[in-house]
Amino acid sequence: MRRGFTLIEVLVVLIILGLIAALIVPRITSRVDEARVNTTKLQLKALKNALEQFKLDNGFYPTTEQGLKALVEKPTVPPEPKNWKQYMEKLPKDGWGNDFIYVSPAGSRPYELKSAGPDGVEGTEDDISVWDL
Repeated sequence: MRRGFTLIEVLVVLIILGLIAALIVPRITSRVDEARVNTTKLQLKALKNALEQFKLDNGFYPTTEQGLKALVEKPTVPPEPKNWKQYMEKLPKDGWGNDFIYVSPAGSRPYELKSAGPDGVEGTEDDISVWDL
């Protein structure tokens, strides 16, 4: 005698699997978002340390025109640093794969260094600034 699953048994199993997935998926995706934010904060700290070392060696922070690229390649745009060293092997990206935003000078601070955050749009409330860490 062949026994199989009835349609109701299959539907009950599918409903149970759907409920389990509905509970687990949000937890996993929030962990991914949290990991991206933490990665971005770590990258900002590394960039800040490299910028501080650049200033110690050269007496100024890279200008906006020189940008963060001045940490991996000697700037040819004035002011040219006299004691330049390679401060990073390559420029990191934020947790969402975007370039960091760097402006120097920036109002009351020597520079602004931030990520545009998950939405990739600068100036929104999800931006992550090095000064908020």
